[in-house]
Amino acid sequence: ILDLLEFCARAVGQPVEGSWHGFFDHYHLAWDRDPGLAAFIADVNRLFARNGLAFEMTPEGRIQRLLPAALRVALMQARFATGDAETDRLLETARLRIFAPKHEDRSDGLEKLWDAFERIKTLEPGNDKRLTADAMLNYAARPESKLRATLSVEADALTKIGNTHRIRHSEIWQEPLETALQIDYLFTRLFAFIYLQLKASNRAA
Repeated sequence: ILDLLEFCARAVGQPVEGSWHGFFDHYHLAWDRDPGLAAFIADVNRLFARNGLAFEMTPEGRIQRLLPAALRVALMQARFATGDAETDRLLETARLRIFAPKHEDRSDGLEKLWDAFERIKTLEPGNDKRLTADAMLNYAARPESKLRATLSVEADALTKIGNTHRIRHSEIWQEPLETALQIDYLFTRLFAFIYLQLKASNRAA
């Protein structure tokens, strides 16, 4: 149904009545896409809201999910400037795909976010991943502080989650995520952790 709505949005428009053609007894008609698309989008979003469905149609005629308010605002405003083009690409892809209505697209968005998490550990100068990852955490909290120790524990926990579940790897012993809620939870948790480091190190807006 969502694909059908997007298909209709690509063709919808508003007929505009022109001059009268007396011989054939009809009006000449023109086609105005913008007001027709806007009216169609308003009708679709009204139906979504009336039925409590967590979707909306964008002004471009694309369907996207409605995420929890706090995560939605953060993702809509986030801009990445890590200094590494591939990391920026992974983060932007993850940001867009978590809005997708299809489960497989959201799973791919979570995978891209985890890939970015691993690359972020190496953004600081140096060849020792443990040391460069620690340097990133030092931006987020003062070294030797209790919060800094907590962030280190969280970084280890997130790394373990990525290696234990079927997110980035596909070994047969890895446990797949089973529900959309699990994907949303892990995406929210990891994005908050990543964004804290990037903002603190002036690598995100």
